[in-house]
Amino acid sequence: MIIDLEFSTSLLICLLPFLLIFFINLFNSKSTKIPKSYPIIGSYFSILANKHRRIQWTCDVIQTTTNLTFTLIRPFGFRQIFTANPSNVQYILKTHFHIYQKGHVFKSTMADFLGDGIFNVDGEIWKYQRQVASHEFNTKSLRKFVETVVDAELNERLIPFLAVAAAEKKVVDFQDILQRFAFDNICKIAFGYDPAYLLPSLPQAKFAVAFEEAVKLSSERFNAIFPFLWKIKRHFNFGTEKKFRIAVDEVRQFAKQLVKEKQRELNEKSSLDSVDLLSRFLSVGHTDEDFVTDIVVSFILAGRDTTSAALTWFFWLISEHPVVESSILNEIKSKSESPVYNEVKEMIYTHASLCESMRFYPPVPIDTKTATEDNVLPDGTFVKKGTRVSYHPYAMGRANKLWGKDWDEFKPERWLDKDEVNGNWNFVTRDMYTYPVFQAGPRICLGKEMAFLQMKKVVAGVLRRFKVVPVTEKGVEPVFISYLTAKMKGGFHVTIEERDH
Repeated sequence: MIIDLEFSTSLLICLLPFLLIFFINLFNSKSTKIPKSYPIIGSYFSILANKHRRIQWTCDVIQTTTNLTFTLIRPFGFRQIFTANPSNVQYILKTHFHIYQKGHVFKSTMADFLGDGIFNVDGEIWKYQRQVASHEFNTKSLRKFVETVVDAELNERLIPFLAVAAAEKKVVDFQDILQRFAFDNICKIAFGYDPAYLLPSLPQAKFAVAFEEAVKLSSERFNAIFPFLWKIKRHFNFGTEKKFRIAVDEVRQFAKQLVKEKQRELNEKSSLDSVDLLSRFLSVGHTDEDFVTDIVVSFILAGRDTTSAALTWFFWLISEHPVVESSILNEIKSKSESPVYNEVKEMIYTHASLCESMRFYPPVPIDTKTATEDNVLPDGTFVKKGTRVSYHPYAMGRANKLWGKDWDEFKPERWLDKDEVNGNWNFVTRDMYTYPVFQAGPRICLGKEMAFLQMKKVVAGVLRRFKVVPVTEKGVEPVFISYLTAKMKGGFHVTIEERDH
């Protein structure tokens, strides 16, 4: 008994300094200083204290530095560099693209889910997939198909759903509705398959639920302070890793079944009538089942949450800025009730408002590359081979040094220039390395134009007929969280009001 007491006392004395450090860091969890690092454990306590506000914390630290860059020391000496410096971003994404790759950490973390899909590979495999996808994305027939799919989902599902919500005066989670809308769209575009996720009953479609679970648990892998823990759980197949395996198996088996059905249809007909991405890849001879599954699952991941995340924050922001909403509405009313492609392109003020919204709340707030050799960033930061370097669009959009003293004002006009002759707005494109919301360089997002087409059609369709009214207190900012893409914590609960025509 005495020995046990002595042992317990000794253990407590040994742990006391670490417990003291932890509580100091917890007390200072809102600190914007570069976190202190200790032998072996690095900045573990700061990371732990800020794990639920990782994006905001790293953003705050970046803003205190002179070069918008800092190095975080993780446990066991692993370093991760965070930067919001446009010169560094250009260096990473363009001029030294060849030495900044996805890297082993990213690929091993996502391999179970994405396989060798375009977002999880480097080198020649990536180059080949990029060429194949780029060719398809640049065809007018795909653009027309996307427009048809979005119009159908908007007019046959989203608008009727909102009309019922308005008539019944009920509260809905608009984030969930927009995610369902986007999921139906991207599945039709990628597979030619309609999951019917946005129905009045708001069904729990098996494929959609499994995809959501796989995304969430992938994110938990990335954010793990000690990655070896999830690897142990995967090896012994228990806990979150067991759930992850079940979700991924569901997604990939379902995707492969669709590939087989399309392949069988192609063999019977010698050509496919449908123009979805899967049909296009199969029709031009890409018949390897794993290759096609990997690339199409990757595009679902890219198209599923990015547009819905951007729209969720957009609708909240304009609810806080009625003058901006009024200007958007005036622009919408100047177009036909169901605007065609050329009219959508001319919605300049709406386009600027979406860009301004994504400046504050980028769908992908942080993206990470791995250095394949020693190098020095333009701001003088030394990068050792194997170091992970993260550029930070969320922090970049909030940097005084990049956007001026009024960076915290929601001003679509910062993206516009008024023609002195005719009084029309002209859109002013920003440097892609200051605003890398759609990435930049060789990996710039192929679906950028498709995303804007979808978002502007939703904005026009919804705002022409309805007013979206948040049920939260006005002026209270929702909590920004991120899995692989951004979300609004707890959802976006709103009421829908029919406009008085």
